[in-house]
Amino acid sequence: MANQLAYRRVLLKLSGEALAGDAGYGIDDDRLNAFASDIAEVHALGGELALVIGGGNIFRGIDGSAHGMERATADYMGMLATIINSLALQAAIERLGLTTRVLSALEIKEVAEPYIRRRATRHLEKGRIVIFAAGTGNPFFTTDTAASLRAVEIGADIIIKATKVDGVYDSDPLLNPNAVRYEELTYLDVLSKKLKVMDSTAISLCMENEMPILIFNLLVRGNLKRVLLGEPIGTMVRGA
Repeated sequence: MANQLAYRRVLLKLSGEALAGDAGYGIDDDRLNAFASDIAEVHALGGELALVIGGGNIFRGIDGSAHGMERATADYMGMLATIINSLALQAAIERLGLTTRVLSALEIKEVAEPYIRRRATRHLEKGRIVIFAAGTGNPFFTTDTAASLRAVEIGADIIIKATKVDGVYDSDPLLNPNAVRYEELTYLDVLSKKLKVMDSTAISLCMENEMPILIFNLLVRGNLKRVLLGEPIGTMVRGA
């Protein structure tokens, strides 16, 4: 099946909010298990899958700093939230009989391996699902930037970013019923139009390294498999 895949090695960027479900906070078991099932389905195709998960369902560093907390401290708290989410997803995936590894940019050896690039790529080559936790390990950088950085480091073919909508629109489709979805954009389009795909640091890193980004709706079951098989869904961001 691996030779049928449009992308062999993929980095999936998943927001923490996506794990919260309708509650908006914490981890929803049904949503967590649905994501794990979709990931298992993709793994069965023979692809190599790495993930970066945000922590917004538990704590967002930028929100903490907005309430008077020192930004660096708030960001480190956000990194710890991503570790909680990573361990939860690891447990859900392993209940399905797959092998995973959580690699953390913060040293927390009792629960996760330290991030080492060559170790990460070796895990992928052995068929393990790799979950990158704690962002880049540095304050002031988002998990979007971490996803871009890790994708480049492991030689991923593409970043696929899971959202609650089926791509990138010229305005918020939840507020504007006449919003138009883009099928394809360039990195410069995203930056000049200030589209909310990823932050500018993440987009610039992808642009410099010619790393394509596909934005799609993970809440539709089976969409992750469709992406890896090359079906034209979502919005593709790449060079001109």
